[in-house]
Amino acid sequence: MPRLSEVITALENLWPAERAESWDAVGTVVGEPDQEVTRVLFAVDPVQEIVDEAVKLGADLLVTHHPLYLRGTTTVAASHFKGRVVHTLIKNDIALHVAHTNADTADPGVSDALAGALDLRVVRPLVPDPTDPSGCRGLGRVCEVDPPMTVRELAARAAERLPATAQGIRVAGDPAAVVRTIAVSGGSGDSLFDQVRAAGVDAFLTADLRHHPVSEFIADRAHSPLALLDAAHWATEWPWCELAAAQLDEISDRHGWDLRVHVSRTVTDPWTSHSPSPGAPN
Repeated sequence: MPRLSEVITALENLWPAERAESWDAVGTVVGEPDQEVTRVLFAVDPVQEIVDEAVKLGADLLVTHHPLYLRGTTTVAASHFKGRVVHTLIKNDIALHVAHTNADTADPGVSDALAGALDLRVVRPLVPDPTDPSGCRGLGRVCEVDPPMTVRELAARAAERLPATAQGIRVAGDPAAVVRTIAVSGGSGDSLFDQVRAAGVDAFLTADLRHHPVSEFIADRAHSPLALLDAAHWATEWPWCELAAAQLDEISDRHGWDLRVHVSRTVTDPWTSHSPSPGAPN
């Protein structure tokens, strides 16, 4: 059985902490370096229901995309929900490791997994990592849609292929427009509008699109008549869990580790229901 320190080294080779954004909080949150690891669970969110799932599974390591303490803390008291997560992990000898923006820009990374879920062919990063001489790392991906599809068809594919959420897929733009190229970015993406426009794509699929940035972007259609597809944040990042689990499986086989790797299918998207307005456009 590998020790936690050995597994963490493998994970940090995939997603080096130094490639995370300066504001991010990645790496190992709790865990004894010398403990043996037999089961690993991948999930998007380090919330109590995921930790409870790890306990039930008998996992020794939980790997999540989102940080537990992104903005720091002064307490891990169990009177707070994040403190309860820490207490549950430690009491059950479960380590927690986070790969966030360092997994976003990895090759392959979060947006590669999102593109793969939709059968899109990745061409290049949307925002290349200037430190990568190969030009493969970076934020988001520019992809080809083969064969081309309408915006309506592409939205339907995203709704079918991504994990089901209350939000589904929202669309801004002409549903009948043909999409040959598309930019994708797992997680919040409306800060990337300038790069999307410069990429010359027909559509952009991401999450957490806000009213004013979208309104202004669509109003500028004379310069960039592309469509926007807005999925749930959790749904756009969940495919990475399967990709990451497969990567660790491959490492385990290569090292001869007896490691069992699992992916949580628990939906931790915070939105739980949706009531469409009568007469709303499809």
